[in-house]
Formats: sequence, structure tokens, C-alpha cells
Amino acid sequence: MAIRVLHVATGNVGRIALAQLIEDPRFELAGLVVSDPGKVGRDAGDLAGLGTVTGVAATDDLDAALAVRPDCTVYCAIGETRLFEALADIERILASGSNVAASSPVPLIYPWGLLPDRMIDPIEKACEAGGTSLFASGVDPGWVNDLLPFAIASTCQRVEQVRCSEIADYATYDGGPVMFDFMGFGRPLDDLPRMFKPGILAASWGVSLRMMARGFGFELDEITESYEREPAPEAFDVAAGHIPRGGVAAMRFQITGVAAGKEVLVIDHTTRLRDDLRPDWPRPAQDGGSYRLEITGEPSYRVDVCPTSAKGDHNYAAIAAGAGRIVNAIPDVVAAPPGLRTPLDLPFNTARGVFANTLAR
Repeated sequence: MAIRVLHVATGNVGRIALAQLIEDPRFELAGLVVSDPGKVGRDAGDLAGLGTVTGVAATDDLDAALAVRPDCTVYCAIGETRLFEALADIERILASGSNVAASSPVPLIYPWGLLPDRMIDPIEKACEAGGTSLFASGVDPGWVNDLLPFAIASTCQRVEQVRCSEIADYATYDGGPVMFDFMGFGRPLDDLPRMFKPGILAASWGVSLRMMARGFGFELDEITESYEREPAPEAFDVAAGHIPRGGVAAMRFQITGVAAGKEVLVIDHTTRLRDDLRPDWPRPAQDGGSYRLEITGEPSYRVDVCPTSAKGDHNYAAIAAGAGRIVNAIPDVVAAPPGLRTPLDLPFNTARGVFANTLAR
């Protein structure tokens, strides 16, 4: 029997996840919630870009959508700029009896050691009240920093350091709130965005570092952060908007987990808006962008992951990977015991069912 799923939000991640929910026979779309008044009443197939009619019309009323009692809710609303609102949404969904697979807020990937108990306890109580479970994931933070390191490190006899890198050109990424408000692209160097305020990098990516440490069987003594930024040599435009001369056009930052005085876990990001900026920084393994896992140990590894898509460029492919991770996790999330779940709690996901549409043709 198909799993009945409510879907929330149709932005960059949500639109892709919605399309899979509609086309994947494992799921039945039970409802769709949007925040844009211009989308209310439109068919889910239209909002997913499929050009099909599903009979499911978008609403802006979350409580009404939950009244149909979905087995699971896919939550893709933005969380970076509305953390408390997103947490409140998820509490309501869980308490209603619907499990949740979410792409945000990022802290829910592994909140322990980051969020205070007063913010975690309501989520756990909502799970208990609804008999539900919650799984949150993304790309980075997300599967690049958990699934990939654990899979490769499981072949090692000794591990000294794990480094997870994203090396990407964001010129085609149209997420303005994240690009400009959170990351600070286009701003003068003396105008520090929220992401580079002290402690924010460590908080945002510390969820992955702490989960990696737990999976590897040790605790971190501290998490450090550092960053560099490069101004635009002249003005130019990108998908998200205008970059003035002197505005930030490239950045590199690192978040490092330290144990026993050693830098054991490192997350390293190099983000450019033009390929010619800072050639001395890491270069991707394919044009546009890639992910890289480097393990120092015995044996040592360098694994380059180069996402591509028939529907878009490297940025689209990366977003699609994040959407696919949470949608494919739905059966395991529904089957899991109530509570906040991580990849360390759920069974290894072999993407059961993703071949179904292809094999049926």
C-alpha cells in the first residue's frame, strides 16, 4: 500500500521532492501546503513542473492539510531565516500523528550539543504525543558529511582525519535569501553577514561534526571555525542578483572538530561566483562543482563526487540529491520508533523502490 504523504513548500528543494512524490508509486500525495498566496489553489503537478493534473490543490492552511491524517510529511520550508517558525511547524505536524522527513531546519539533523534542551524537548514530546518520528537531512550538512564518510571509512584499518569538502560555483543558484542574507555574497568585506558571526559556522556545520564523531565512537573536545572572502574585481550578475565591484564574490570557510589536540574532522567549503576567482583555493573535479571526501589513514582515500542532472546543472543536481535523500527515507522514518532520528538510528538506506518507474516501462 502506498504511503500517504503531505508535502510542505515548493521552493528549490521542495519542488524537486514534490515531483518525486507524485511520480514514485511508493507514495500517494495526500496534500500540499504553500506559503505564497499566488500558489494557493494550483494543482500539485503544475507546481512541481510536471505539467500533469493530480487533483491535489495547494493550500496555505497547515492544520487543514493535516486533518487528512497523512502517514508522513515532507517538510521543505526554508529554515535558515525562520528557525523558530519552522520548529513550531514541525512540532505541530509530529503531534498531529504525522511522521516528518525534512530538509530544514539544519539543527534538527543532530541537535544535541547545539540546541538547548528547552528547544529539543518539545520536539521529542511532540513525537511521543503523536507516536511519530522525525528525520532531517540535506546535502552539506547532510549525506556528504555522514553517509559518505561512514561508508568509505568502514573499509579502513586506521583513520587519522576525515575531510569533507564542497567546491562549487554558485553563479546559477537562485536562492537569494541564502546567498545574500545568510552567506553575504555581494556585500562589502566590512559588512559581516550572519553566517560569519562568531559561532554560526560551528553551529551550522557542527551538527555534522558531532554526528560523525558519535558514529566513529568518540567525542569532540572543541569545534573551531575560520573563513576567507574575496571581493569582485568588477561588477557582474548571477542568477540570484547583482554583485557590485568590491562585493564578496568568493569565499572559503572551514569548520574543524578537534579531539585529543588533533584536527580529526574537517568540513571545508569553497564557493565561487566566477571560476577565475582565487585559483589557489581548491578546484572541483568537474566544471561547476563537486564534493570531495579525503580520508587520511590506512588505506587513505580521495573520493570525488560529481553530481549531474538531465534537468539542470551541478547546483540543480546537488539540490536534487538532498531532496532524494529525504523522500527515499520516508519508509524507514514511518517504520522507526517515535523520536528524533538520525542516520545512526535508521537502517542503511538502499533506495528500495527507486527503480520501479524505470523497470515498469
